[in-house]
Amino acid sequence: MAALLRLVVAWGSVAAFSVYGSAWLASLDSPLWAIGLFLWLFAVIMWAAFGVVHEAEELAHMLGEPLGTLVLTLAIVVIEVALVSAVMLSSKAVPTLGRDTMFAVLMIVLNGIVGLGLVIGGLRHHQQSYNLQGTSAFLSVIIPLATIALIIPNFTTSTTGGTLSTLQAVAFSVFTVSLYGIFLMIQTGRHRSFFIHDGGQMVRSNADVPADVETGGAGGVKAREVLKHTVLLIANILPIVLLSKSLAAILDHGIEALGAPTALGGVLIAAIVFTPEGISALKAVARNELQRAINLCLGAATSTIGLTVPAILAVGLISGQTVVLGLAPTEMTLLVVTLILSTLTFSGLRTTVLEGAVHLVVFFVYLVLIFSP
Repeated sequence: MAALLRLVVAWGSVAAFSVYGSAWLASLDSPLWAIGLFLWLFAVIMWAAFGVVHEAEELAHMLGEPLGTLVLTLAIVVIEVALVSAVMLSSKAVPTLGRDTMFAVLMIVLNGIVGLGLVIGGLRHHQQSYNLQGTSAFLSVIIPLATIALIIPNFTTSTTGGTLSTLQAVAFSVFTVSLYGIFLMIQTGRHRSFFIHDGGQMVRSNADVPADVETGGAGGVKAREVLKHTVLLIANILPIVLLSKSLAAILDHGIEALGAPTALGGVLIAAIVFTPEGISALKAVARNELQRAINLCLGAATSTIGLTVPAILAVGLISGQTVVLGLAPTEMTLLVVTLILSTLTFSGLRTTVLEGAVHLVVFFVYLVLIFSP
């Protein structure tokens, strides 16, 4: 019943903004009206995002790891790309939005969620274990992708200001997608076991699925259930994508009217998109399912860079907009510290509260630097 109500509200909002959206968005000069529209869209998008997480988790139980978390991660990244593209294609160009959003995702996921998760897990379970091979695979992809996307543009000489030439944009996009594609083949193919941890209570694998769903004559039942939840997953994603342009217009207007830092737009988009997934990861840690939380967090970071960079570069090339990818010096420093810290945190077989506390400190530094660069 709740799932049906969520879909009715989400698609009803889409219909309302399709008919009256232009008139409503023309009245944003009224603060109360703008706040009301923002809260409406924010609530609907968040509710639909939680619906995406619910359906993805249902698929996770049927498909097993790591396919389950991969479905959720890709669904969330699709929402992120839609929101970023909507803002980029709005009336006012925001050349740094893609960069700010990717950086915000990395800081929120790798420091905020990972830090809080390790603190919660350490307090409840003292030490938690995971599959080191899978974590190393994630970091071996995240580090070069983050460097190529967010650091190298500052040091190229073909263009200035943290931008890329057309040749560089096309080539880097191809390299990024190719590397991410190879990683997906490893994650879902021959080295799938790297992303499953059986040294304790762990997320369900295919062996945990009830026999009446997994095998025998009820194979058709499983196929129908997978199809059902896939359709519901898409039905929850589409309203978010369709409402993203309206939310982007309100965010753009609000940041300009308040004189807030431009980076705040990326932070808000990252927070809207990844809050449900973050809650799912924290719940997994509390259940002593650290591997699932790692698959969600590091998978989100990998997918964000692997898919968002080509998407925003493509939008920039097609629309003729300038896309700034290179981070400022302080942000580059934070990114390097985060990558080194993540490597150290996940270099052993167990985690404790200390690693979580260090990640949280870096995250709080990031928040302070948004408002006081």
